Amino acid sequence: MTAWPDIEDFLRSRGADRMPHPGGTLLQHLRRVAQLLGEWGADPTVQVAGLCHAAYGTDGFAQTLLDVTERPVLAQLIGERAEALVHLYASCDREVVYPRLGSERPIRFRNRCTGQEHTPPEPDVRAFLEITAANELDVLMHNTDLAQRYGPSLHRLFARSYDLLSAAARDACEHHLGRYANGA
Repeated sequence: MTAWPDIEDFLRSRGADRMPHPGGTLLQHLRRVAQLLGEWGADPTVQVAGLCHAAYGTDGFAQTLLDVTERPVLAQLIGERAEALVHLYASCDREVVYPRLGSERPIRFRNRCTGQEHTPPEPDVRAFLEITAANELDVLMHNTDLAQRYGPSLHRLFARSYDLLSAAARDACEHHLGRYANGA
Protein backbone atom coordinates (compact mmCIF):
# COMPACT_ATOMS: atom_id res chain seq x y z
CA MET A 1 0.00 0.00 0.00
CA THR A 2 1.22 3.48 -0.89
CA ALA A 3 2.01 6.02 1.84
CA TRP A 4 -0.81 8.40 2.77
CA PRO A 5 0.92 11.52 1.39
CA ASP A 6 1.08 9.80 -2.00
CA ILE A 7 -2.61 8.93 -1.77
CA GLU A 8 -3.49 12.52 -0.85
CA ASP A 9 -1.32 13.77 -3.73
CA PHE A 10 -3.26 11.47 -6.05
CA LEU A 11 -6.62 12.71 -4.72
CA ARG A 12 -5.39 16.28 -5.12
CA SER A 13 -4.34 15.55 -8.72
CA ARG A 14 -7.91 14.38 -9.36
CA GLY A 15 -9.39 17.62 -7.97
CA ALA A 16 -10.49 16.58 -4.48
CA ASP A 17 -8.95 19.74 -3.04
CA ARG A 18 -11.10 21.88 -5.35
CA MET A 19 -14.48 20.17 -4.89
CA PRO A 20 -16.78 21.88 -2.40
CA HIS A 21 -18.08 19.66 0.38
CA PRO A 22 -19.62 20.34 3.80
CA GLY A 23 -16.79 21.53 6.00
CA GLY A 24 -14.60 22.80 3.16
CA THR A 25 -13.39 20.63 0.30
CA LEU A 26 -13.83 16.98 -0.51
CA LEU A 27 -10.18 16.35 0.39
CA GLN A 28 -10.67 17.89 3.83
CA HIS A 29 -13.74 15.70 4.34
CA LEU A 30 -11.89 12.57 3.21
CA ARG A 31 -9.06 13.30 5.64
CA ARG A 32 -11.51 13.79 8.51
CA VAL A 33 -13.28 10.52 7.70
CA ALA A 34 -9.97 8.63 7.70
CA GLN A 35 -8.98 10.35 10.95
CA LEU A 36 -12.27 9.39 12.63
CA LEU A 37 -11.78 5.79 11.52
CA GLY A 38 -8.28 5.88 12.99
CA GLU A 39 -9.60 7.29 16.29
CA TRP A 40 -12.10 4.43 16.39
CA GLY A 41 -9.29 1.91 15.97
CA ALA A 42 -10.18 0.82 12.45
CA ASP A 43 -7.73 -1.33 10.55
CA PRO A 44 -5.34 0.73 8.35
CA THR A 45 -6.95 -0.75 5.24
CA VAL A 46 -10.35 0.56 6.35
CA GLN A 47 -8.80 3.95 7.14
CA VAL A 48 -7.34 4.16 3.63
CA ALA A 49 -10.70 3.11 2.16
CA GLY A 50 -12.25 5.92 4.21
CA LEU A 51 -9.71 8.35 2.79
CA CYS A 52 -10.77 7.35 -0.73
CA HIS A 53 -14.43 6.43 -0.13
CA ALA A 54 -15.83 9.02 -2.57
CA ALA A 55 -13.33 8.38 -5.38
CA TYR A 56 -16.03 6.89 -7.66
CA GLY A 57 -18.77 9.15 -6.34
CA THR A 58 -21.50 7.84 -4.06
CA ASP A 59 -25.25 7.61 -3.90
CA GLY A 60 -25.14 10.88 -1.94
CA PHE A 61 -22.28 12.64 -3.76
CA ALA A 62 -22.40 12.41 -7.54
CA GLN A 63 -19.03 14.00 -8.32
CA THR A 64 -16.27 11.54 -9.14
CA LEU A 65 -12.49 11.56 -8.98
CA LEU A 66 -12.14 8.37 -11.03
CA ASP A 67 -14.35 6.38 -13.33
CA VAL A 68 -14.99 2.79 -12.24
CA THR A 69 -13.06 1.70 -15.31
CA GLU A 70 -10.01 3.05 -13.45
CA ARG A 71 -10.39 0.62 -10.53
CA PRO A 72 -6.96 -0.94 -11.24
CA VAL A 73 -5.34 2.49 -10.86
CA LEU A 74 -6.80 2.96 -7.39
CA ALA A 75 -6.14 -0.67 -6.44
CA GLN A 76 -2.48 -0.28 -7.32
CA LEU A 77 -2.28 2.84 -5.18
CA ILE A 78 -4.18 1.71 -2.06
CA GLY A 79 -4.31 -2.07 -2.33
CA GLU A 80 -6.96 -4.42 -3.64
CA ARG A 81 -8.91 -4.84 -0.40
CA ALA A 82 -9.09 -1.10 0.30
CA GLU A 83 -10.16 -0.46 -3.31
CA ALA A 84 -12.82 -3.17 -3.05
CA LEU A 85 -14.21 -1.42 0.04
CA VAL A 86 -14.20 1.92 -1.81
CA HIS A 87 -16.10 0.30 -4.67
CA LEU A 88 -18.58 -1.35 -2.29
CA TYR A 89 -19.20 2.00 -0.63
CA ALA A 90 -19.51 3.90 -3.91
CA SER A 91 -21.77 1.40 -5.60
CA CYS A 92 -24.20 0.99 -2.70
CA ASP A 93 -27.82 1.73 -3.59
CA ARG A 94 -28.66 3.34 -0.26
CA GLU A 95 -32.42 3.33 -0.81
CA VAL A 96 -32.37 -0.46 -1.11
CA VAL A 97 -29.48 -1.40 1.20
CA TYR A 98 -30.01 0.88 4.20
CA PRO A 99 -33.42 -0.63 5.11
CA ARG A 100 -31.83 -4.10 5.00
CA LEU A 101 -29.13 -3.19 7.50
CA GLY A 102 -30.08 -4.47 10.90
CA SER A 103 -33.11 -6.34 9.59
CA GLU A 104 -31.69 -8.97 7.29
CA ARG A 105 -28.77 -11.42 7.51
CA PRO A 106 -26.77 -11.93 5.48
CA ILE A 107 -27.11 -8.45 4.03
CA ARG A 108 -27.63 -8.24 0.30
CA PHE A 109 -26.16 -5.20 -1.41
CA ARG A 110 -27.56 -3.69 -4.56
CA ASN A 111 -25.21 -1.94 -6.96
CA ARG A 112 -26.74 1.45 -7.77
CA CYS A 113 -25.11 1.50 -11.22
CA THR A 114 -25.88 -2.03 -12.43
CA GLY A 115 -28.85 -3.07 -10.30
CA GLN A 116 -27.09 -6.34 -9.52
CA GLU A 117 -27.28 -7.75 -6.01
CA HIS A 118 -24.61 -9.60 -4.10
CA THR A 119 -23.87 -10.61 -0.52
CA PRO A 120 -20.54 -9.23 0.70
CA PRO A 121 -18.74 -11.04 3.52
CA GLU A 122 -19.52 -9.73 7.00
CA PRO A 123 -16.08 -8.09 7.47
CA ASP A 124 -16.80 -5.99 4.37
CA VAL A 125 -20.25 -5.07 5.68
CA ARG A 126 -18.68 -4.04 8.99
CA ALA A 127 -16.06 -1.92 7.19
CA PHE A 128 -18.79 -0.40 5.00
CA LEU A 129 -20.77 0.59 8.10
CA GLU A 130 -17.74 2.07 9.86
CA ILE A 131 -16.97 4.19 6.78
CA THR A 132 -20.65 5.12 6.47
CA ALA A 133 -20.80 6.22 10.11
CA ALA A 134 -17.60 8.27 9.85
CA ASN A 135 -18.77 9.86 6.61
CA GLU A 136 -22.25 10.75 7.80
CA LEU A 137 -21.10 12.05 11.18
CA ASP A 138 -18.56 14.31 9.51
CA VAL A 139 -21.12 15.65 7.04
CA LEU A 140 -23.70 16.30 9.75
CA MET A 141 -21.15 18.02 12.00
CA HIS A 142 -20.46 20.46 9.17
CA ASN A 143 -23.98 21.07 7.87
CA THR A 144 -26.82 21.76 10.29
CA ASP A 145 -29.49 21.63 7.56
CA LEU A 146 -28.44 18.12 6.57
CA ALA A 147 -28.22 17.18 10.25
CA GLN A 148 -31.83 18.24 10.82
CA ARG A 149 -33.03 16.53 7.65
CA TYR A 150 -31.13 13.23 7.97
CA GLY A 151 -30.25 12.95 11.66
CA PRO A 152 -33.34 10.95 12.64
CA SER A 153 -33.07 8.42 9.81
CA LEU A 154 -29.31 8.02 10.34
CA HIS A 155 -29.85 7.48 14.06
CA ARG A 156 -32.33 4.71 13.23
CA LEU A 157 -29.94 3.19 10.67
CA PHE A 158 -27.00 3.03 13.05
CA ALA A 159 -29.11 1.97 16.04
CA ARG A 160 -30.41 -1.00 13.99
CA SER A 161 -26.85 -1.84 12.99
CA TYR A 162 -25.03 -1.36 16.31
CA ASP A 163 -23.97 -5.01 16.42
CA LEU A 164 -22.01 -4.47 13.18
CA LEU A 165 -20.24 -1.31 14.39
CA SER A 166 -17.22 -1.05 16.63
CA ALA A 167 -17.84 0.16 20.18
CA ALA A 168 -16.12 3.46 19.35
CA ALA A 169 -18.31 4.01 16.27
CA ARG A 170 -21.45 3.14 18.26
CA ASP A 171 -20.46 5.63 20.97
CA ALA A 172 -19.79 8.35 18.38
CA CYS A 173 -23.12 7.72 16.66
CA GLU A 174 -24.97 7.89 19.96
CA HIS A 175 -23.08 11.01 21.00
CA HIS A 176 -23.78 12.89 17.76
CA LEU A 177 -27.14 11.40 16.77
CA GLY A 178 -28.75 10.51 20.11
CA ARG A 179 -30.74 13.74 20.12
CA TYR A 180 -32.61 12.38 17.07
CA ALA A 181 -33.65 9.16 18.84
CA ASN A 182 -37.29 10.23 18.91
CA GLY A 183 -37.29 11.42 15.30
CA ALA A 184 -37.11 15.08 16.37
